[in-house]
Amino acid sequence: MRVGVFLVAAGFPGREPGDVLRGTVEAIEAAERAGFDDAWIAEHHFMSYGVCPSALTLAAVALGRTSRITVGTAVSVLSAQHPVALAEQAAILHHVSDGRFRLGVGRGGPWLELEVFGTGTARFERGFPESLDLLCTALNGGPVAADGEFFRFREVSMVPQAQMTPVVACTSDGTIRLAAERGLPMLLGMHIGDEERAEMVAAYARHAANATPDPTHTDGVAHVGAALGYVADTTEQAVREMRESLPRWLGPGLAGYVPVDGRPPPQRDIPGYVDHLCRIHPVGSAEHCVEKIATTAARTGLRHLILMVEGAGDRVRTLENIARLGAEVLPAVRLLS
Repeated sequence: MRVGVFLVAAGFPGREPGDVLRGTVEAIEAAERAGFDDAWIAEHHFMSYGVCPSALTLAAVALGRTSRITVGTAVSVLSAQHPVALAEQAAILHHVSDGRFRLGVGRGGPWLELEVFGTGTARFERGFPESLDLLCTALNGGPVAADGEFFRFREVSMVPQAQMTPVVACTSDGTIRLAAERGLPMLLGMHIGDEERAEMVAAYARHAANATPDPTHTDGVAHVGAALGYVADTTEQAVREMRESLPRWLGPGLAGYVPVDGRPPPQRDIPGYVDHLCRIHPVGSAEHCVEKIATTAARTGLRHLILMVEGAGDRVRTLENIARLGAEVLPAVRLLS
């Protein structure tokens, strides 16, 4: 099993964004000390749900503060930026970190950044395959050229060149198919449970088999699953603390998702969602957390989980959570086959 931390840079009430960002880097340093394999940073724009608008920039800072741990983006929003420019930045981090950087990308949503950055809803709705293919070509060392609906430019060389495989956030069958056809690993969100994850992994395998006469080229693809991770002395205590803290963040945070085109904003039953997360993820005693991770691995086939460790909404408690997960959960998880 490979286990990392997942940092949303969550804007809990009463915490200034600058403090949250500094705390995010501090959490990655703590994760390295605790023995985690990697740390993944989320990207959000114009909202308190996550106060990091450039996961690449914060990843660069974290890579400079660490020496062993891999740092990735979960995810950089591809619909809001140029794929070749994103590849250039990723290549820089790849080289200066001696290969410790991983790029995760996603389609994103119909949110305000499409208007502010000028990429528009059309590219969000139908431009993701074109963007993803340009990104993959650029990350394969190039050269790269475009003559499509959304991008047109002459052939250029990539400087610096890099050989990197992006991870793709998948929430729909269409995105699963895109990832499978290209042999790219999936990133599965923490809002879904084991049954749906297993279905998505199976769908990936079917699409891969249909896309190529040699589907074994995707057999070694290591998908990544995100989960809420929180350890306490007892499971009851852990669940109680998450029920107290998470709604303070999720309520105003999720309200920040403002559609750019007038469609109704997403709605969630916040207490119900918190209970759902606590039920399906490693939230509890150390023994319970190990059991949950083992169950997820057995049911889904996933061998790489990243744990959202900021649930307490407090800097000190987050660092304690990372340290306890590292000391009390990771050693047992490492023994899982």
